[in-house]
Amino acid sequence: MANIDLSSQEWCDLIFEGRNKAYGAYEMRSSSPKRHNLATLIVVVVALLAFTLPKLVRNMMPEKDMDMEMTEVTTLSNLKEAEVKKNEELKPLTQAPPPPPLKSSIKFTAPVIKKDEEVSDEEEIKSQEELTESKVTISIADVKGNDEEHGQDIADFKEAIKPVVEEDNKVWEIVEQKPQFPGGEAALMKYIRDNMQYPSIAQENGIQGRVVVRFVVSKDGSVRDVTVMRGVDPSLDKEAIRVVKSLPNFIPGKQNGHAVNVYYILPVSFRLM
Repeated sequence: MANIDLSSQEWCDLIFEGRNKAYGAYEMRSSSPKRHNLATLIVVVVALLAFTLPKLVRNMMPEKDMDMEMTEVTTLSNLKEAEVKKNEELKPLTQAPPPPPLKSSIKFTAPVIKKDEEVSDEEEIKSQEELTESKVTISIADVKGNDEEHGQDIADFKEAIKPVVEEDNKVWEIVEQKPQFPGGEAALMKYIRDNMQYPSIAQENGIQGRVVVRFVVSKDGSVRDVTVMRGVDPSLDKEAIRVVKSLPNFIPGKQNGHAVNVYYILPVSFRLM
């Protein structure tokens, strides 16, 4: 028994002696050595390919031609130097024209009734003696000129020195200081809850939701241009607009220290208790 090969056909016949050899187990037992040998062969072949394939790829790649490299280097080194025109004259840089000459002038201030603390030094009215004794031109500003004979009056350049005034009707979306409701967000929500009247038709139909309203907080803090950005139901949308229009004045938003018109977005929630 010790000398019997477990993978031999004799051992397979001994195991299935007196049994039904037409059953699939006998066929599988008989072909088992062939399958094992085939699997071993496939593993060996795959392992050999994994080790030898990189070397085969390197051997198949053509080697670089050293003569070609030397030819390219020689060709590039023999290029002609760029021609430089030594006699070409450099064009002088153009300079901005000098500012026009101005005459000396003294500012004339129109008389306006104001409190003493509201009058700045620049707006102080010159006396008649100062205007008479002064030999300079009376104009829109105090200017020390550089050409008294041929110079021009500063008033001729008033369009150039006129400050840029921003449009009063511009509505900002993002500003340095946002509009604020007196008392903050909590006071705003309380005002809406206290003044909201839930539409009866919406209550009967069980309609609820959140209406998103956008409006403009003007420079004086008043609310205008109320519109619905996202509605729920016509009755709820109409009530949201009514409540927002009834809001008291806000603290206006500011840009560069000045009050400006700013868009404000407010969600108004309707919930059935």
